[in-house]
This record gives sequence, structure tokens and C-alpha cells, in this order.
Amino acid sequence: MNRLLQHFRTLAHANRLANHRLHSACGKLTNDEFKAARASFFPSLWATLNHILIVDWYYIAALYRERDMRRAFRSETPYDTMREIATAQVKSDQRLIDWCDAADDASLDAMTEMDRETFTQRDLARHVLMHLLTHQIHHRGQAHAMLAGTAIKAPQLDEFVMPSETHFRTDDLAALGWTENDLFGQRA
Repeated sequence: MNRLLQHFRTLAHANRLANHRLHSACGKLTNDEFKAARASFFPSLWATLNHILIVDWYYIAALYRERDMRRAFRSETPYDTMREIATAQVKSDQRLIDWCDAADDASLDAMTEMDRETFTQRDLARHVLMHLLTHQIHHRGQAHAMLAGTAIKAPQLDEFVMPSETHFRTDDLAALGWTENDLFGQRA
């Protein structure tokens, strides 16, 4: 199997695991704490996690070649509570995992068109996918820093792609109904 393709599959699962941990921690905050003004690019955990979600919707729609991808930007904050964001993010994360699981070499090399309102941006799917994953990591890091300023312990988010660190993710894999093979196994 193409190593790049397996790498993207692992990263899509690692993304889901990181969101699971971050959302579980944020879910312990009151809604007022979740929406409280904090120092970061976006002014709150609420705004940051909504941003991650809507940008995910946009790029995932582009990967699936959905023509209405701009619908993702109808609202900068489509969800009001952490629970609503988490529920929507689970669905979005699964769509990304499903796309990666179904992809082949041709899928990664396919031209992806992104409606930028005044023009159409075109890039290879693998570049769009890498941008999407980097965007998620970037803003999750900001959310992690904001969470560290609360009474809730910010969770570890960065050991998911090391096969030798199974012991760090046992509980998370069980909560998601996954095995190590879901992260690192070879798929046909």
C-alpha cells in the first residue's frame, strides 16, 4: 500500500482522537466558561471550536466534490454549546476518515476545486488534505492553550501517531470502539 495514503489514514484517525480528548475536557466547562473571552486568535473556546468545524466542513466538501461547499460559512458559530459542536465534529471527523479510507493513489492526485466565492482554487487532493489536517492542529493548539487557563486540565493531544505509545490511548480507543489496527493497520 502507498505509505502516504496510510499516513493520511492514520492522521485522520489521530485527528478524531485529539478532538475526542479536547471536546471531553471542554465539555466539563460551564457554558459561560466555554464562551468566556480568552487570549487567542479567536476570542473564546466556543468561537475557536466552531471555526475548526466550519473549515473542516468546507475542505471535506471540496474533497467529496460537493458543489455547495460554501454553505459551511453561513455562520461563523453555527452551534451554541460544546455538546452541539462535539456532535457535529464527530460526524465531520468520520466523513474525513471515510474519505481517507476510500481513497487510493488516484484520489490523492486528483485535482480538487474549491469555491472561493470570487474564483475557483485548484489543488491536488493530497495538498488540500494536508492543509486541512494542519489547520485542525493549529487551532486545536490554540484551544488547548485557552483550556489551560481554566480549572480543567488540558489533555495530552500529541502522542496518537506513535505506535509504541499504545498505553496513552487505551481508554480513548475503547471509548471510540477502535483498535490499534484502526490507527495503523493495513487496508486493502
